[in-house]
Amino acid sequence: MASASNPQSIHDFTVKDAKGNDVNLGDYKGKVLIIVNVASQCGLTNSNYTELSQLYEKYKSKGLEILAFPCNQFGAQEPGSVEEIQNFVCTRFKAEFPVFDKVDVNGATAAPIYKYLKSSKGGLFGDGIKWNFSKFLVDKNGNVVDRYAPTTSPLSIEKDLLKLLDA
Repeated sequence: MASASNPQSIHDFTVKDAKGNDVNLGDYKGKVLIIVNVASQCGLTNSNYTELSQLYEKYKSKGLEILAFPCNQFGAQEPGSVEEIQNFVCTRFKAEFPVFDKVDVNGATAAPIYKYLKSSKGGLFGDGIKWNFSKFLVDKNGNVVDRYAPTTSPLSIEKDLLKLLDA
């Protein structure tokens, strides 16, 4: 996964999409982002995917993008191929937001974008991502504004999201 050498914002990163193509996150300038590590076999899967899809449907026309990064580091709950993951998300949850290539979010092999996200907004117990569905809220300029726990309902961050969309 490619990255920036001295990133100033999320927009300085290039990541791989589900087909292995480079995606410049600078293409998302002017959009509010929710960046989330996802898994298909987690106890939090149904509620998070359902609510993320609801937020996306409601606010995509106002400038919301949700960037989903599959990760298999927590309980091996994302074992499938990227194609299987994409099919699961699109079929079961009718998700229209982009699902990217599978990444690690912790440790020496953590994706550069996740190193940046964690350094921008540490969690309650330090920088590490604790589980699937940790959510980062990013403003239109690519700045990480907030971080939410895996158990935080996506719908409960709607008020924070609206502040950024209206800004």
